[in-house]
Amino acid sequence: MKLTPGKLAGLKAVSNERGVIAAAAMDQRGSLQKSLGKERGSAATGKDLEDFKTLVTDVLCKHASAILLDPEFGLPATKHRHGKGLLLAYEKTGYDSQTPGRLPDLLDVWSVRRLKEAGADCIKILLYYTPFEKSSVNDLKQAWIERIGDECLAHDIPFFLEFVGYDAEGGDEKSLAYAKKKPSIVSGAMSEFGKARYNVDVLKVEVPIVMEFVAGTKAFKGEAAYTRAEALQHFRDAESTTHKPFIYLSAGVSNPVFIETLELAGESGTKFNGVLCGRATWKDGIAIFAKQGESAFREWLETTGTENIKNVNMALEAASPWSLKFGAKSMAELG
Repeated sequence: MKLTPGKLAGLKAVSNERGVIAAAAMDQRGSLQKSLGKERGSAATGKDLEDFKTLVTDVLCKHASAILLDPEFGLPATKHRHGKGLLLAYEKTGYDSQTPGRLPDLLDVWSVRRLKEAGADCIKILLYYTPFEKSSVNDLKQAWIERIGDECLAHDIPFFLEFVGYDAEGGDEKSLAYAKKKPSIVSGAMSEFGKARYNVDVLKVEVPIVMEFVAGTKAFKGEAAYTRAEALQHFRDAESTTHKPFIYLSAGVSNPVFIETLELAGESGTKFNGVLCGRATWKDGIAIFAKQGESAFREWLETTGTENIKNVNMALEAASPWSLKFGAKSMAELG
């Protein structure tokens, strides 16, 4: 794989000095609005979302290599990122639950050109995906990703593809049964979208296990889907499906669980290339913002939130520079 000048510059912009992506994620929209409204007892406004995102960016970017934001409510926050890299989301939040298959959609008045003009160093897309979905549904999703990959190629900007698995048969994604399916769902998605035809530069992936079902971990809740040794092997198996750089998402778990997850990834010897970590750093501050206001939330971010992201950074010692995936020992070797 060779990197074009724009893609190389974009990847460098969102990485730390080691060439690891230690990025914060703050592109939640619908779910964040619901959570804020629930805690406050009244609907959260667009201004609430803008203020929340700006505070998170201003405080946590001091300790991150980059921030992921959305162009709908996150543009004011882009001015408070302390010179760190910027990823912008290109997809609409959520999916239409009335249509089978969790089909994706792009933001109406945005394009890769416009996101780049708004300051994006990289473009990010979220896709709900399972290899076990009907081929008619997955054909739609694969063609959609091909289009976006070509658009990013045309504008010479890195393409980060995030996929979130689900049960194609409608089962509970928090169940033991789903935990047993998850390794093959994650590995199957990594294998598919690592193909050259999609022009994806970095895969943003779920870990291939569910921590609360891993026997012998602190997160374990008593029902086992895998032994610790099996969990470690699932990390290795997922890595073996692609030659692309990949980073982990926190998927809404708590900070201690995400830290233990990254420690497990490190123990497995997996050469992952960083994180795009959102809720594991700032989720517990939602109630504070909703009930006590901005200054209390800032204080929480400067103490607990900062401690959370520092914990993630320490766990990232186990991560490898993405330059290794391009046959170089460091970013400097790539030009």
